[in-house]
Amino acid sequence: MGSKTWGYARVSSKEQNLDRQLEAFRSIGLSDREIIVDKASGATLERPGYQALRNQLLRSEDTLVVKSLDRLSRNKQHIRRELEYFRAQHIRVMVMDIPTTMVSLQEGQEWIMDMVNNVLIEVLASIAEQERREIKERQAEGIAAAKKKGKSLGRPEIGYPANWKAVYARWRERRMTAVKAAGELGVKRSTFYNLVRKWENRN
Repeated sequence: MGSKTWGYARVSSKEQNLDRQLEAFRSIGLSDREIIVDKASGATLERPGYQALRNQLLRSEDTLVVKSLDRLSRNKQHIRRELEYFRAQHIRVMVMDIPTTMVSLQEGQEWIMDMVNNVLIEVLASIAEQERREIKERQAEGIAAAKKKGKSLGRPEIGYPANWKAVYARWRERRMTAVKAAGELGVKRSTFYNLVRKWENRN
């Protein structure tokens, strides 16, 4: 079986439109059956379409195309980890907003593209992370301002369960599902993901 090219499109909510990303993929010859879509936040990698693409559809020597790097994730650590995973699996990642990643190379020249792309990817990953932090800072400023006026916003902060480190390590190593991890911790799955985001942003 020959190598395949897959497109991955994502928007953060059901109200947002995927058309621009889909048209971009079609312009490079991808059919709708070769495009996987998610309508979910970029703060987590636990999206059904992405997980199916990553763990079931993509094979060694395949190519993954995204319109921009933040479609893959908004988290710098996630981006770096996923790119390292794809490199180890010999899966090429092409980012349409980074033209150099789209260039075809002659045999033996791959190292040049790897060097250039690594620099570009690091820069764009930093930008995506910075944007996410700025949003959080603006939210924190808004909450602080509201508290000064005597208002209380949001739910109380949830602490980490006593067995957090052990359960988190097993989940990160893919030895258990998020549902099972949440069950062992005695929290809802949404709470588990919130704890993961807080833990990874802090560490």
